[in-house]
Amino acid sequence: MNFETLAIHAGQEPDPVTGAVVPPIYQTSTYKQDGVGGTRGGYEYSRTRNPTRTALEDCLAALENGSRAFAFASGMAAEDCLLRTLCQPGDHVLIPADAYGGTYRLFARVLTRWGITCDAVPQTDIEAVRAALRGRQTRLVWAETPTNPLLSIVDLRALAGEAHEAGALLVTDNTFASPYLQRPLDLGADAVVHSTTKYLGGHSDVVGGAVILRDATHAGDLAFTQNATGAVAGPFDSWLTLRGLKTLAVRMDRHCANAARIAEMLAAHPAVREVCYPGLPGHPGHKLAAAQMRGFGGMVSFRLAAGAGKAVDVCGRTRLFTLGESLGGVESLIEHPARMTHASAAGSPLEVPADLVRLSVGIEDADDLLEDLRQALA
Repeated sequence: MNFETLAIHAGQEPDPVTGAVVPPIYQTSTYKQDGVGGTRGGYEYSRTRNPTRTALEDCLAALENGSRAFAFASGMAAEDCLLRTLCQPGDHVLIPADAYGGTYRLFARVLTRWGITCDAVPQTDIEAVRAALRGRQTRLVWAETPTNPLLSIVDLRALAGEAHEAGALLVTDNTFASPYLQRPLDLGADAVVHSTTKYLGGHSDVVGGAVILRDATHAGDLAFTQNATGAVAGPFDSWLTLRGLKTLAVRMDRHCANAARIAEMLAAHPAVREVCYPGLPGHPGHKLAAAQMRGFGGMVSFRLAAGAGKAVDVCGRTRLFTLGESLGGVESLIEHPARMTHASAAGSPLEVPADLVRLSVGIEDADDLLEDLRQALA
C-alpha cells in the first residue's frame, strides 16, 4: 500500500465486535486476566501495553517502513529513552552543530551527568564527520534534517555509511520532514525519532513522541526501558495522534506549497537579509533535499537586515502568524528562536543568530499569510 493508504488503514482494522471504523480509546489502566498470567492479547497493564497505543505504533512503523515503533509521552521522552537504551556511561555521541535546543539541553545538562559525552559537528560536511569519527570511538551519530531552526540538509545515506563504517549507530530526528516527505530508515538510519506533537498530530492539541526502529535488534531493550521508566503515550493522546496521521499527506502538501510561496516572497523583500528554506534554488542543500525528500517542508527561517531588534519586532506584529513555540500544526506560528525554543543553547557553540525568525507555515490561504508577513515587515 502507498503512504496515503497506510496512514488511514495501517494498525486500524474495523473493530471486530462492533465494526467501528475508528479504533476505540481504551481508557483503562488494567485488564482482566484469564487466570494468573493468562493475559488477553498480551495486555496486563497500560504502562506496558495499551490497544490504542498499539494501533498508533503499528501505523507509525508502517509509515516509516520500520520494524517496530514505540509511542511516548513527548518527543524528549522518546529521545531520552532511546539514548539510555543504546548508550551507557562512557559512550560518545556526535550531534549536529545546529541541533534543536531541547536536544542539546538533554545532552549538555542531563546525559553528561550520566557519563555520556557529545561533540557538535557540522553534519553537512561529511569530511568533518569522518574526521570526528576517526578521532574518537563513537557509539552514536545523532542527526536532524532539515535542522531546527537553520534548515540545513544532511546527506543521510552518506552519514549512515560513515557512522556504520566507524561502528556507530545513526539516529535521525525526522520531525521537520515527517515520514511523508522523508524516510531515513530507507536511507540507512538505524532509528528515527519524532515529536509527534508536530506534523504527525498536526492540530496543536496533543503532546507526544515516537521512536521507530529499522530492525528488531534493539526492540526488546527499548521496550524494557520504556516500561521501566514509564514515559508512555496515554490512550487519548495516542488516539488524537492516530487521527492526525490520517490527513498527514494532504496537510503536508499544503504546508509545502504555502511555505514555498512565503520563502520566495521573503527572499525578494528588502528587509530580509537571508532566507533558510531548502526549496529555494540558492539554498546549499537544495539539490540534496530534492533527491532525498518528496517535498521541501513547511518550515521557513529568515534573518532580518536590521538585526535582532527588528526580528523581535516582526514576531510581535503578525496577526495570523501566532507568536508561540512548537510547529507543525494547521495554524501558522512565528517565533524568535534565540529567546524562545533555542534559548538553552545561548552561549554555546550551537547558539542561533539573534536576528533569526522561524516560521511554521500552516495551511491557511497563502495570500492571507503573505499579506500578514508584509505588514509585519513594513
